Amino acid sequence: MTTTVEKPTAASARDILAMCHEQGVSFLRLQFTDILGVNKNVEVPESQFSKALAGEVRFDGSAIEGFVRVEESDMVLKPDLNTFVVLPYDDEGGRVARLLCDIYNPDGTPFIGCPRGALRRQIAKAQALGYEIMVGVEAEFYVFQLDANGRPTTRTLDSGGYFDLTPGDRAEGIRSLIVRDLVSMGFEVEGGHHEAAPGQHEIDFRYASALQTADNVATFKFVVRNVAYRHGYLATFMPQPIFGQAGSGMHTSHSLFQKGKNAFYDSKAQWELSQTALHYVAGLLRHARAFCAVTNPLVNSYKRLVPGYEAPVHVAWSMHNRSPLIRIPDRREDGTRCELRMPDPSGDPYLSLTVQIAAGLDGIRQGLTPPDPVNKNIFEMSHRERRHLRIDDLPRDLHEALEYLEKDDVIRDALGEHIVERFLEAKEREWREYIGRVSEWELNRYLGLY
Repeated sequence: MTTTVEKPTAASARDILAMCHEQGVSFLRLQFTDILGVNKNVEVPESQFSKALAGEVRFDGSAIEGFVRVEESDMVLKPDLNTFVVLPYDDEGGRVARLLCDIYNPDGTPFIGCPRGALRRQIAKAQALGYEIMVGVEAEFYVFQLDANGRPTTRTLDSGGYFDLTPGDRAEGIRSLIVRDLVSMGFEVEGGHHEAAPGQHEIDFRYASALQTADNVATFKFVVRNVAYRHGYLATFMPQPIFGQAGSGMHTSHSLFQKGKNAFYDSKAQWELSQTALHYVAGLLRHARAFCAVTNPLVNSYKRLVPGYEAPVHVAWSMHNRSPLIRIPDRREDGTRCELRMPDPSGDPYLSLTVQIAAGLDGIRQGLTPPDPVNKNIFEMSHRERRHLRIDDLPRDLHEALEYLEKDDVIRDALGEHIVERFLEAKEREWREYIGRVSEWELNRYLGLY
């Protein structure tokens, strides 16, 4: 059964309790993410709803990646009441509703390691400069079959390509079910389509404020994976699941508004881009190699960021082609925006937007000027041509990205030392584990030769 919930503009605990009673909700999920972007939740029964809505539910923070040590384990979940929604399906135990939460310390102070809190701090910095940040994302994913024992495979449900209409393929049905559930949860879905590779899909939803967009991404990833699982398939946001096929990105579009008007638009300026827009683009370019570790946080992320595909590998910007890191779409006036093309959907959505916004705002504060836009296809340039134009490369692997992150004070400050230290610790551990493994490629290449 699918239910669309009409949410009040400013929800109260009383409103939510009434809606839970009307909808027959049996359980309330208090959802949050760890610093690696994995959705977590604490589920409480109806008898604990009032306590949960009052922000009195505690959990063991030492069990969550990047939160606290064992000796500091108690953490408190403070729900954002405006994120209440009833899930569009029933679990075995009954109807379930969901609230997104901020993490607090037991003494009532915000937890410095909360990803949602980190994004809130950047939003506040933008507001102090007089700006409201609007963000849109395009998150791609694959749908694969499971084997007879329920284990994931990389066998797809279709053989389609860009925008293909393939009614005989099962993947189209799964995509339609995902859209249905998203709409019932309040998403304004603008469209869904088949992507470049067999089994790859994209569903686009309307841009929103930075915090709402991050919340939407967290919810979107949960819904996509859940719908696929309930119908016997695997949906994955792994950036590069199949060698030789297109990887899954999460192109992110930014625009700043000031007094209700798009601050990136200037009808009299070159390219109709304001100085604010140019400063913001320059900030993204300056810090891209450092925040790449957060927007592209997996070993696997860098197998998407390779030459020969549509994912960018060079630090440049353009109005007219998709090979640079940043593209300025044709729309102007209120639609003026810059599109950052390197992020992938595996990262924590709150931290990903945090570092991007911090980089852009640094460009505004310092009055940075970007280099000239590059309107030639960078993929086809020689190394000498790129050097002549001073076009830098993105990190080649996670290890290199972590080194850039460690050295960038602006990005470190945006995340806070707690998150930076825990993130580096987790990712360096992941890198060491990866480089210690012997891959199938190495065996095929070297075993008989040496």
